[in-house]
Order: sequence, then C-alpha cells, then structure tokens
Amino acid sequence: MLVVWLDRWQFGITTVYHFLFVPLTIGLAFLISVMETLYVAKGDRMYRRMAQFWGKLFLINFALGVVTGIMQEFQFGMNWSNYSRFVGDVFGAPLAIESLAAFFLESAFVGAWLFGWDKLPPKLHVFSIWMVTVGVSLSAFWILTANSFMQEPVGYTMANGRAEMNNFGAIITNPQLRVEFPHVWLGAITTGAFFVAGVSAYYLLRSREIPLFAQSFRIAIYTGLISSVLVAVVGHAQGQHLIHAQPMKMAASEALWHTSPYHAPWSIFAWIDSAHHRNTIDIEIPYALSILSYNHTYGSVPGIDELQAQYVRQYGPGNYIPLVWVAYWTFRVMVYAGSLMILLALYGAFRGLRDDEWLVKRRTYLWFMPWAICLPFIANSTGWIMTEMGRQPWAVMGLLKTADGISPTVGAPLVWMTILGFGAVYAAFAVVDVFLFVKFIRKGPDPELGPDKMDAKFARPVFEPE
Repeated sequence: MLVVWLDRWQFGITTVYHFLFVPLTIGLAFLISVMETLYVAKGDRMYRRMAQFWGKLFLINFALGVVTGIMQEFQFGMNWSNYSRFVGDVFGAPLAIESLAAFFLESAFVGAWLFGWDKLPPKLHVFSIWMVTVGVSLSAFWILTANSFMQEPVGYTMANGRAEMNNFGAIITNPQLRVEFPHVWLGAITTGAFFVAGVSAYYLLRSREIPLFAQSFRIAIYTGLISSVLVAVVGHAQGQHLIHAQPMKMAASEALWHTSPYHAPWSIFAWIDSAHHRNTIDIEIPYALSILSYNHTYGSVPGIDELQAQYVRQYGPGNYIPLVWVAYWTFRVMVYAGSLMILLALYGAFRGLRDDEWLVKRRTYLWFMPWAICLPFIANSTGWIMTEMGRQPWAVMGLLKTADGISPTVGAPLVWMTILGFGAVYAAFAVVDVFLFVKFIRKGPDPELGPDKMDAKFARPVFEPE
C-alpha cells in the first residue's frame, strides 16, 4: 500500500502541476483571438499591440504546458503498467488523435501566427490564432474523452482481462464527457479572463498604457462574467449527473454518511469524524441539496454507509469509501472560489457599463484583482482533486481498482526517486515560468511600429483642394 500511495502522490503532483498551464493556454488563446478579431474588424492598432502583448505570455505558457504534459506520458509506463494494459485499447484512439491531429494543428498555427505578422493577409493571420484556439480546445476534448471513460466506462467489452473498445461513437458521446468537457473548457476561459484582468489591473494601478489595458480589462471582465456563470450552470448539471453515475463521490463530497431525508439540506461547513462516520459540526441550508440534485425541494440523496453496503454486495468485500474530508473540502473550495469570481466579475462588468472612468478611480477593486488571478487556479485544481480522489478506490469506475493498476515490479525507492526527480524539474520550470512572466509583464507592450496592411485598408481618402 505504500507503493500505491506514492504512485498516487506522484500522479497527483504531476497532473495538478501540468493543469496549471492547460486552462491558461486555452483561455489566453481565446481572448487573443477576440482581440485580434477586433483589430481586423476596426483597424485600431491598439488591439494589435494588445494581442501581441498577451501573445508573448501565451507562448511562454504554451511551451511549458507542452513540456509538463510530456512528463505525464512517462508515468503510465513507469508506475501504472497494469493500468496501461487494461485501458490501452480504449485510450489508444483518443490519445493518438490528440497527439496527431489536435496538437499538430495548434502547433502549426502557432508558428503561422507567431511569424506571420505583416507577412500573412490580416484575415488569414487572425484565422491562424482562431485555429490555435480550436486546436488547444480539441486537445482538451480528447484528453477528457479518455478521462471520462475512467469516470463512466462506455463503449467497451471485456476480453482477456482488459477493456477493449467496441463502439467509438459511445466513447465520444459519453454522458460524463457531455458535462465534463464544457465545465473544464469554460473554466479555462475564466482562467484566461481573470489572468488578463489581473495583469491589466496591475498596469492601471501604475497608470501605464491606460487606454490599452482599460480596454483589455473590459474584454476580460465581460468574458469572465459570462464564462464563470456558465461554469456554475454546467457544474450544476455535472453534479446532477453524479447522483446517477457516481453516487459515492456525490455522498463523499457532501460528507453524507447516511441517506438524506426526503428534503435534503446542503452542508456549508462540517467537522468530519471519519472514524465514527459522523459530522460533529454541520451547518446546513435546508432543502438546498435536493434542489442541487433534482431541481426541486424534495428528493433523497444516498448516503455513504448505504452505498458501501451496496458496493460490497455488487463488487465483493472491500472499502469503497474515498477520503471524505478531501472530497468534501475540495468541492467547497472550488464552489467558494467560483462564487467569488462571479461576484468580482459582476461588480467589474456592472461598474464598467455605468462609468467609463471607474477603472482609474476604484483602486481598492483594482488592487484586489491581481490577487484574484489565483482564484481560477485554485478552483481548477481542487475540482480535479475532488474528481479523481472522489472516485477512489477505482482507477476505472467499477472495473479496475487503483491498487491493481500499478506496476508490480516498481518498488518504493524507485518511486521516491522519480518523485524527487520530477519535483526538481518542475521546480526549475516554475522558476523559469515566473521569471519570464515577470520580465515580460514589467516590460509591457511593444512600442508603436510603422504602418501595416490594416492602416491602408482603413485609411480615409484624402481630397486635394481644387
């Protein structure tokens, strides 16, 4: 069991670290696409400088995301060989498509966008960055296709002790994927929006490039408001899906030890006593869990103890209860961080509609926004921790336990060695990432250049006097 825990820690550390870069890549690509589209549509060179400035930060993040993603591949062969054999025939197709199609698509168009300024026609150049957005979004889709199979296996048959795909259509229309992908994608857009808003607030506080960063802030805060609200809506649908697909995860995320009454309350704060299967302190909102689960004030939610007894009958003896305090608190941290983002975006969008000069006056709000950059990263990370740890003890729900998926010949010393090795590499990446981000953020946008193709397109005719 020590090796199992070490393998899980290594996988968790590398996955969470990698996922710090993924949503920011998707979110920045989308916002840069919007900014350059405004440049092509309006001919205002401010939007070109804006897109180029955020593009530098995007490229730094994109490069480090690729490198940290490669590390993920090593783990499957090193620490999770039994798991790889079990799901390889199912995972092969979506992961191959992600590598050969989506990744090549985004990489090719990143090059075209980076080197195509003033070389490609403006419409073709903006098409390039939109294709980067499509590419990074498709990469997320195919990765989440594989992850959704772990959450809710579909489109497979068991043969020779492993899962083999027999219905590709079922894999890509997995009910879990239909709620998981929009939730992750919208969370990524929110991440990019709050990053742009936070850095823009930094410049506004210092009265640098006010027209550019005021408009950059507006684009980001309106985008962040829409996306953060939609994250909550889709997350609500995902929670309702959990009631049927993974009721134990739902019960653990609520620290619900016994099946709830007909009108189920939602817990705001609980002091969890896992040893005695109870909560010594529990502050609740009446009817709220029934509303979240069924969209009305009535409806019972299965409890942990009853589900444990059901799983013993279904799967055989064993402990099918995840770490309840982890599932409970990661879910709440995600929800609380998301709620705070909605409030911040709502305030910023509301004031921005009423007063064009408020950005240089509301310094308390602006001071808070750079710190608010952390909120989507906290929500993304805790959401994934809840998603993966709430499924335990299963690596593939109902089919393969995590303890049965590890590499049998890899002992604790080797796992410790790779944990320390990956940790050292990731620490170096973190230093490089922070250094480059700080360097380019402090430097600011490039100065105005000479005329470009868009100037000729939007130039007004000059009439000579007769």
